[in-house]
Amino acid sequence: MSYTKRSCISGLFLLFLALACEVNSGFIGVKDSHFELNGSPFLFNGFNSYWLMHVAADPTERYKVTEVIKDASTAGLSVCRTWAFSDGGDRALQISPGVYDERVFQGLDFVIAEAKKYGVRLILSFVNQWNDFGGKAQYVWSARNAGAQISNDDEFYTHPMLKKYLKNHIEVYMGKWLRLNSITKVAYKDDPTIMAWELMNEPRDQADYSGKTVNAWVQEMASFVKSLDNKHLLEVGMEGFYGDSIPERKSVNPGYQVGTDFISNHLINEIDFATIHAYTNQWVSGQSDEAQLVWMEKWITSHWEDARNILKKPLVLAEFGKSSRGQGSRDLFE
Repeated sequence: MSYTKRSCISGLFLLFLALACEVNSGFIGVKDSHFELNGSPFLFNGFNSYWLMHVAADPTERYKVTEVIKDASTAGLSVCRTWAFSDGGDRALQISPGVYDERVFQGLDFVIAEAKKYGVRLILSFVNQWNDFGGKAQYVWSARNAGAQISNDDEFYTHPMLKKYLKNHIEVYMGKWLRLNSITKVAYKDDPTIMAWELMNEPRDQADYSGKTVNAWVQEMASFVKSLDNKHLLEVGMEGFYGDSIPERKSVNPGYQVGTDFISNHLINEIDFATIHAYTNQWVSGQSDEAQLVWMEKWITSHWEDARNILKKPLVLAEFGKSSRGQGSRDLFE
């Protein structure tokens, strides 16, 4: 390659980075049921890469994070949803309630810095419904070890000690320790690279199918987050199952409820936009591809109509999948 060609490519790359930095200036907001950036509508295609912080905790593996974010940006994907939690276990961010591994925190610092470099916004989730990377079960385990009498994991939504654990975790992101990103030197709550916070990945409550318990928890946690950070958007992390607020809408569910209420949970003022997930292999298993497609179209359409007409908030299809491995899998698209 000649020097001239190298110079041109280098110049284009620097221009790309400059444009990425320009795109990342300003916080994303919501206005009239759509996302907005610097006074203009913000439209995006995005992707999920839950593992970014986990991998970036090892500096020798950070190139994997860079490759994914760079390739996604090149392909026009401008928002990434990823975990900002790892509770107990391997490469734990939160080793135990209130005890953090700075090495893992610096991994998340790197993820945010790389996202900023390539013009990608981040949706960061605080905690998991599932046991992967700790989840609410790890919070319950810690509380029991501290002497709390807890009968089941769904007390995560009601027990004062468990709610305090999560609030303490949220406070760390909001500057409780006055910690700055070790690379960008910007506090997380002041960084527009973060598009939104997510309260929980796929909250479920098997003890109360009405959605009222989760609704009270969302209201409390959302108010708490907004009291500390009113710059960033906030969403629940819901799959989209309907509850008791509009009984006729429960017919859209795939034959069961999970203790959430898409309508009431998203009507909370502090929640800025709605989300749904969709996994036909798991949720409508045993049906033909054609029947699954019909269900999927109804699932998306009903939520889109409700977001526009009832919630008056943007709607994001945050996860979806149909696996080539057969019924029960969810690993092809996500």
